[in-house]
Amino acid sequence: MKTFIIAEAGVNHNGSLDMAKALIDVAVDSGADAVKFQTFRAENLVTEAAPKANYQLQQTETTESQFTMLKKLELNLEHHLELIAYAQKKPIQFLSTPFDLESLQLLTEKCEIPLIKIASGEITNSPLLLAAARTGKPVILSTGMANLGDIEIALGVLAFGYLNKTPINPTPQQLTDAYRSTSGQALLQNSVTLLHCTTEYPAPYADVNLKALDTMRLAFNLPVGYSDHTAGIEVSIAAVARGATVIEKHFTLDKNLPGSDHQASLEPQELLSMVRSIRHVEAALGHGQKIPAPTEFENRTIARKSLVALKKIAPGDTFTAENLGLKRPGSGIPAIHYWQWLGRKSPAQFEQNDLITE
Repeated sequence: MKTFIIAEAGVNHNGSLDMAKALIDVAVDSGADAVKFQTFRAENLVTEAAPKANYQLQQTETTESQFTMLKKLELNLEHHLELIAYAQKKPIQFLSTPFDLESLQLLTEKCEIPLIKIASGEITNSPLLLAAARTGKPVILSTGMANLGDIEIALGVLAFGYLNKTPINPTPQQLTDAYRSTSGQALLQNSVTLLHCTTEYPAPYADVNLKALDTMRLAFNLPVGYSDHTAGIEVSIAAVARGATVIEKHFTLDKNLPGSDHQASLEPQELLSMVRSIRHVEAALGHGQKIPAPTEFENRTIARKSLVALKKIAPGDTFTAENLGLKRPGSGIPAIHYWQWLGRKSPAQFEQNDLITE
């Protein structure tokens, strides 16, 4: 199965439409399946007093509020439509993460994006989850900062939304019932992918916990991918080897650009290397049967051994450990039969290093 690779441009356009288009070009050149941005209205996302995260403080003006920083990074409807049209000409799938109900409506109704990516910070935003499910579109749900209980509650909201399109507010019991129902589970399995994630920029390797992919897959019986915030590309590649169906990775035009996310993102050549390496790993994973590969067959004769005469053997001589050995090539009697030939009489004369024949 081909891994769905999302090149996460996020807010690394720095508010510039030209830079956003350049990011799309980089994503296309890398071979990624989709390029993703972020859609929000600052006034719907944060209060003016909301503090910045530590990583944001390290990369941006400390006196600037989170609200002011985000306000500069907004993309309006016209921007979205222009970027979508640009991506379609490449072609690459355009995605964006909504952070509020107004942004979700913009993406699903006006921009007609094919699927909805929910960020880790919104996993407890039940109204957004419910509205996302009621669109009927597939959802990719990041689970950074969450435990299994948080994820189950979020899946209950999604299940209820997929099952109930009418605008009613669910009770906790209704969410539980929707999640546990056969029809709710079927809808989740057809529509939802979970992403394991460590919400830190960059994420320390010791905090990645890739084995959680297995835990989530077993707990929820859903496709599981990985949203990678580590430095470098090796963890994304390892996640694919561990069964991730989706990989999401931030990238930038230049890590030295001003802004909160650039330094923890891949540069164009790194993104290209990541995608290429993932495709190599996919090919290498194979079918799981332990049988010789087609390219191996011709090498069996070269690499394996046959029964050979270690010294001159006359007809009727007894084969012993002193005159019967194993050497390449493997075109004669296979070496596995060595013990069966010890003690037998030689059927013919063999010179030193001759292959033994019947």
